Amino acid sequence: MDDATDRTLAGRTALITGGGGGMGGRHATMLAERGAKVIVLDRDEAAAEDVLSTIVKAGGEGFAVAVDVTDIPALQAAIRRAADLMGPIDILVNNAGIGGQGLMIEDIDETTFDAMVAVNMKASFFATQAVVPAMKERRYGKIINITSNFAMGGAPFASHYAACKSALAGFVKSWARELAPWNIAVNAVAPGIIETAMTLNSVGKDRIDGLASEIPMGRIGTLDDISWAVAWLASAEADYMTGQVISPNGGATIVGI
Repeated sequence: MDDATDRTLAGRTALITGGGGGMGGRHATMLAERGAKVIVLDRDEAAAEDVLSTIVKAGGEGFAVAVDVTDIPALQAAIRRAADLMGPIDILVNNAGIGGQGLMIEDIDETTFDAMVAVNMKASFFATQAVVPAMKERRYGKIINITSNFAMGGAPFASHYAACKSALAGFVKSWARELAPWNIAVNAVAPGIIETAMTLNSVGKDRIDGLASEIPMGRIGTLDDISWAVAWLASAEADYMTGQVISPNGGATIVGI
C-alpha cells in the first residue's frame, strides 16, 4: 500500500457479505486500502477470489470465503472459521442482496418473496448474530447494513425489495440500542441509484441514464460514493455514531428528522 493511503482501519478485521463484486467488492477493496484485513464472503467463489487478488496485489491482506448466505448454518460456520483464521471480526458489512424492481404486487409469488427475505433480510440478521458475541467480549464492533433510499421513500413495483431494505434500517435502530452498552456501533448506508450489475439487471441502462436528470446533483452515484460512507462509519471517526441511516443519493431522497 502507498504510504500516503488513509490507514484509519489499520489493525481491524472486516467481513463483507456479498463482497465478490459490484458494491460489495468496492467496500472490500476500500476497507483494505485503509488498512483493514478483509474477509470477502460471496456465494461465487471465483468472484470472491478475484476481489481478494485485487486486495493482495495492492499490498493488503484478506481471505475469501465461498458460501450461500441463505444457508444459515453454513453462513455462521464460515464466519466463525474466517474469524479463526483472520482474527476477531471488528467490522461487519451486511451487503449481500438481490434486486427485485419491475414487479407489480400481483406478480410477486411466494418463491420470489421468500428469496428476497432470505438474502436481503434474514442473512443479515444471522451474520450479525454470528459476530456479536465476540464483539461483546472485546467491547468493540462496527456493524453496517446496506439498505436503500427505497426504504425511506418506497418503491412502486418493488415492494418486497423496499420492505426488506426497510427491515435492515429497523434492525439498525434496534441493534444500536441493544448493543450500545458494549461499545458496538450499528449504522446503515442507504444508497441512491448506483450503476451496478444488479441495478442494470433490475431496471435497465436506459432507465438509469434517465434518472440522472431527476437527481438534484445531476448524476448517478458511483461505487466510491457509497464505499466512502461505509469506510467512514467503520472508522474511529464515527465511534459516536450509532442507530443512524446515511443516504448518499445526490439529493434524490431528502427527508426530515
